[in-house]
Amino acid sequence: MESSELSLTLAYVVFSVCFVFTPNEFRSAGLTIQNLFSSWLGSEDVNFIQYHVRRTSVTVLVHSVLPLGYYVGMCIAAPEKHLVYINQQVSDSWRVFFLVSLCLQLASWALIIYWSHSHWLNHPISRTLQAHVQPPYSSWGFVAANINTEFRRIDKFATGSPGARVIVTDSWVLKVTTYHIYMALQSECHVTVIDSIQHHLSPDSATPTEILTLRVDSINPAVRPFNICVNSTEYAELREKLQAPIRNSPNVVIHQTIGELFLETFRAQVNLNQSYTLPSGQEVEPCIGCMQVPANTKLVRLCQAAGGDIESECQQCFCRPMWCLSCLGRWFASRQDQQRPETWLSSKVPCPTCRAKFCIVDICMVRASNAALIVWTRVLSLAFARSLLVCWMALTSGR
Repeated sequence: MESSELSLTLAYVVFSVCFVFTPNEFRSAGLTIQNLFSSWLGSEDVNFIQYHVRRTSVTVLVHSVLPLGYYVGMCIAAPEKHLVYINQQVSDSWRVFFLVSLCLQLASWALIIYWSHSHWLNHPISRTLQAHVQPPYSSWGFVAANINTEFRRIDKFATGSPGARVIVTDSWVLKVTTYHIYMALQSECHVTVIDSIQHHLSPDSATPTEILTLRVDSINPAVRPFNICVNSTEYAELREKLQAPIRNSPNVVIHQTIGELFLETFRAQVNLNQSYTLPSGQEVEPCIGCMQVPANTKLVRLCQAAGGDIESECQQCFCRPMWCLSCLGRWFASRQDQQRPETWLSSKVPCPTCRAKFCIVDICMVRASNAALIVWTRVLSLAFARSLLVCWMALTSGR
């Protein structure tokens, strides 16, 4: 393959992938199906269902013409191959590629004609609407009108990219994809959180992002279950809009706030710091913040400014270990600028006890000496034995 052919192939593949999956740069430039055919598609806010019936049909036609577009581009970029005329000089591979591309385009036109029969009765979206035809709806047109009306309301929940939008209205749960719309009545469905994936790098945010996957199941046998994805920060808003409760699958942890996402990153960073060994004879005390777990952190000035000889703003803390890592992390987050979460990890805050300034590098996990561990184990054993004794006395007195 010559350099011109290779360059055209690489450029066309990149363009096709970006045109199908539509990154933000293409949306900003207006290279989308919705923008290029806006005059024919109409308004989504006015006729939501009709708009997406036309949009999905045009999308099938445009995407199916991409292979044929590559063949036309090669005819212009490499005229010496005589691809314009299908004759003996054209190789068998190019002849097969042209026929397959042409058949794909003709098949897509035949499919659109079949869908449009009887006012788009055979379109997949129309078939999905027909599954919901029941009193008080007498036809799928009435179902579409109800969805159009609810979509116009400003209190709907909507999130996600154009290729995987999630819309929740007063009565419906909708998932808008490139070629279809999945829908379920809220009164007939139940939602389950089945997965949680955390992304430490996000193109839209400087903080870690957690994406929740929820499965929507309907009691209507004609409605297929489908999955929706939402950001964990939008989970509370989604839960308020849904009428039915959301169930959680086992072992799925949801971080609903930026503070909880920060707390997990805070723990991971502190675990990378050096540990602090308790002096011999010093006992481990309960955390004064929660009184539930032992105090396992100690502030030791370890950071230094650039150059080493410039004194840092951090100060030496002489407090004994009094806080657990979770409580100290919440204190650290509470002292930050809530509008700039990207600066939290690099900030300095005062000690909650003595007000000495420290940063995240100065936080050390406490490593108790053997004597302290023995004392703490004895305390826990005595508390456990006392609890058993109280339970036994309560049971025997009930007899």
